[in-house]
Amino acid sequence: MRERLEHYQVFLYLAAILAGLWLGTSSPAFASGLDAALWPLLGLLLYATFTQVPMVRLRRGLAQGRFLTAAVVGNFVVIPLVVWGLVQWLPDDPALRLGVLLVLLVPCTDWFLTFTYLGRGELPTAIAFTPVSLLLQLVLLPIYLWLFLDQAAMAGLLQRELLMAFVGLILLPLGAAWLTERWAAGRAYRERGVAALGWLPVPLLALVLFVVASGQVGQVRENLGLLLWLVPLFVAFLGAALLLARWLARAFRLPARQGRVLAFGFGSRNSFVVLPLALALPAGLEVAVAVVVIQSLVELAGMLLFLHLVPRLFPDAAQNAGTR
Repeated sequence: MRERLEHYQVFLYLAAILAGLWLGTSSPAFASGLDAALWPLLGLLLYATFTQVPMVRLRRGLAQGRFLTAAVVGNFVVIPLVVWGLVQWLPDDPALRLGVLLVLLVPCTDWFLTFTYLGRGELPTAIAFTPVSLLLQLVLLPIYLWLFLDQAAMAGLLQRELLMAFVGLILLPLGAAWLTERWAAGRAYRERGVAALGWLPVPLLALVLFVVASGQVGQVRENLGLLLWLVPLFVAFLGAALLLARWLARAFRLPARQGRVLAFGFGSRNSFVVLPLALALPAGLEVAVAVVVIQSLVELAGMLLFLHLVPRLFPDAAQNAGTR
């Protein structure tokens, strides 16, 4: 039954997005109140995901030197260059360019893990990379903004929000999952209870999509003119991310399941973390908020497509045949 739920998950997500868009349009005041539930839902989603991975496998994930190298090179060397090139096609509007740089420069550290799990990527390796990714973001994102847009003054704000994300969306759910594993160890009925938590990622992700769609539809409606520039740019980014994952997976001779981690990691961005940064920007830069919102909605559609494409582009059988 659980496999059936995961098989039809895309339809559930699409229904959640449509329901969220309807609620955001018909009752915007109520929908905006749901925004406060977003981070708790993400934390619960990650907790349920983390409980499906024995903690001992996370240490093995950190030992995957080829994967870690490919992920760092892709996320923090190649992708910033790709983003810089895409930004050159935008109008010379500082707020517009700042929004695009904020949302595309750093990789996702929350629902990317759930998409990796649902897309049958190597989840322990993905989880082990997440703290490394966040620490690199703390250091490099202010540097990127200074190099690309002369925004070094945002460094303190960026570091504060990224630290909050590290604690609230990584450390707390991971610690709770570890305590759950210790509590269930050696007790069959408790272990069955932990296994039952594997039912939760799909419905919880649907709830996250519902909240995002309902809370963001107003921003999109008010900035429809930006869609002409931004949707093709964000779609191009997703295509470049998928091609980059394929190339690096081959260059570093990664197993198929680690190649899938690269694909979901390169394609998903830290929109839920940078949205508070965009909201805290001074007057005159409000367009950056709409940019982050539009990217998150395009990414939703992209990740649903990735769930269909990535296992086919990184097939286990083909990888095993190629390494014999």
